[in-house]
Amino acid sequence: MSNVDKLLKYQETDEKLLRLEREASNSEERKNFVQAKNFLTKAPEKLDALDAKARELETLLSELNAKYAEIDEELSDFEHLDELVSEGADISFYKKSVSQLTEKIKSVRSEVASLTKAVKEADDEYQSMKKKTIAVQKQYAEYSEVYKKYKESKLKEMEEVKKELAVLSKGLGEEVIKKYEIKRSERIFPILCAVKDGRCSKCGNELSLAGKERINGGNVCECENCHRILYNPQ
Repeated sequence: MSNVDKLLKYQETDEKLLRLEREASNSEERKNFVQAKNFLTKAPEKLDALDAKARELETLLSELNAKYAEIDEELSDFEHLDELVSEGADISFYKKSVSQLTEKIKSVRSEVASLTKAVKEADDEYQSMKKKTIAVQKQYAEYSEVYKKYKESKLKEMEEVKKELAVLSKGLGEEVIKKYEIKRSERIFPILCAVKDGRCSKCGNELSLAGKERINGGNVCECENCHRILYNPQ
């Protein structure tokens, strides 16, 4: 068996491993586990942020209520306006003052109502997040156990394929396997591809003259475009 045939056999077996790895990575068991884990990782920070936001809004609301009380107190000074007018006070001045204070109190009242709503919404969001966190904590325990069992079964299958690869690698040499693994880590697959009509059968790039000479001489060469290892299938 030629080195190319040996490498093709190695790649065929490695494709089984790659398929198992992809299945494990894209499985619902893993997705559920990872989503729950990511949520719980970020949950404490989000809960703290929501709590801080609610406390900040409550402080602003307290300050606004105090401001409202102050304006209301000022407005109470004009309860006996009739007496002031009868004593010769300038009614136009007092009317203007009352009008200004009334507008202020309306504005503050509106702000208080808006802020009260914001405080409630922030508190509702915090409580909702807290409930969801508790629910996901329970789910995480279940997902973790399910994913653990699934992963164990996949790892057993992977180990069997890796044993096959270990046997096949002995006939290829350390340098060849090292180069193969580097390309695999670069997510290039299949790594070994046939040449068809002087072109890479994977990406269609035409070989250089030097590349064609190597292929015609029974050797392999690297595609200058997709960097796969090319061989002549004939």
